[in-house]
Amino acid sequence: MRKKFIVAATIAAISNVNPVWANSDIEALKEQVEILKKDYEQRINALENRLKQSEENALLAQQQIDQVADNVDSKKSISNAGQNNFNPAISVILDGRYADFDNDPDDYELPGFMLGNEAGLGDKGFSIGHTEIAISANVDDQFYGKATLAIHEHDGETETELEEAYIQTLGLGNGLTVKAGRFFSAIGYLNEQHEHTWDFADAPLIYRGLFGNQLRDDGLQVTYVAPTDLFMQVGTELFRGDRFPGGGSHDAVGAWTAFANIGGDIGIEHSWQLGFSHWRQNDVDGRTSGGHSHEGGATETPSFSGDSKINSLDLVYKWAPNGNPTNQNFKFQFEYFDRREDGNITMLNSGPPEEVSTYDGQQDGWYAQAVYQFQPHWRTGLRYDQLGSNNKGSDADVLAEAGLDDEGHTPERYSAMVEWLPSEYSRIRLQFNHDDSYEEADNQIFLQYTFSLGSHGAHQF
Repeated sequence: MRKKFIVAATIAAISNVNPVWANSDIEALKEQVEILKKDYEQRINALENRLKQSEENALLAQQQIDQVADNVDSKKSISNAGQNNFNPAISVILDGRYADFDNDPDDYELPGFMLGNEAGLGDKGFSIGHTEIAISANVDDQFYGKATLAIHEHDGETETELEEAYIQTLGLGNGLTVKAGRFFSAIGYLNEQHEHTWDFADAPLIYRGLFGNQLRDDGLQVTYVAPTDLFMQVGTELFRGDRFPGGGSHDAVGAWTAFANIGGDIGIEHSWQLGFSHWRQNDVDGRTSGGHSHEGGATETPSFSGDSKINSLDLVYKWAPNGNPTNQNFKFQFEYFDRREDGNITMLNSGPPEEVSTYDGQQDGWYAQAVYQFQPHWRTGLRYDQLGSNNKGSDADVLAEAGLDDEGHTPERYSAMVEWLPSEYSRIRLQFNHDDSYEEADNQIFLQYTFSLGSHGAHQF
């Protein structure tokens, strides 16, 4: 009993002491928790207020940015309108050269081909080259317009001609673009480019033989670019058809083309483009070549009438380290053309009666070139050309007089060039050709300068 009494007393004593100590401690803890809670609530409220203020500031900043952008667009529209009314973009391409040939340039020919009037070598010695004056501007937000005057030497005389004059749509959308007026055809790769953008001082032999350097005409062009990762473009052109290699007078569509291009990138350093083109005219009427004189003063001018069609294939590959072509880049370019014709060849004579021969023409040719920019201001390049023909007719003498006899010769040419480019607006080029186009091989040297003045748009791929 005594032990039970002691234990009970001890428990009672503990019970009387511990509750007092625990209650005060808990109250103190509660007070500290309340203090901490209030402190954290204040901090959280402060953070929420700062976050809300930041969001409001960001929204205000975005509104200001949008307003500035709207002002810039408005000023651009006003500026473009002013430019269209008072100050269109004007550019001048100054081109000049010194040329030296072993052979007489007046005797130049391409066996198997009737040459257009501009297909010759040009003048020997100093002369102006293909100088251009271009005027362009956005007509409004729907149309763009451009006109180009070309000044060049021909047969010892300075000639000026309207090279281009066209309008082009800007806002059709859905990948569609329409061009109307006088312009370079999209056949092949090089044809649509102006001469001052070429990598060599003269046109490839096949361009010289088929087009008299370049094909341009009056008409309408429609192109469509598909909304795909791979570049895909198709188009067609409707032409009047009275300019070389066409001929005759046409009240409606005389010639037409169809073309397609595909291309893309391989990584960031490599890009490529493959193209196919077709040109056709079924009623060529009187396509003439340069005439030549015989003893006694009689002059003969060959004229072709009939159907003509041209097919072409082109390939371009470009490389630039890290995708930046500024300091170093490489370009390979290849084109192949094939022409088939069926009709008659007539020798238009000022003396004896005219001579006529049936004509079944087959001509083809290709070139390949590589250009390497090895330093920021220096480039070098190599090019090889080759032509072939298999022309038949009822009168071999008439074909020979028209220049359509290949004379048992395969025209070919080797070219090498090096150029210095102080800037994107200037170039000085030295080029050498070993031209085996006709019976007696010709060594040709060109020293050319090209300078761009004023506004000038970007060039195509």
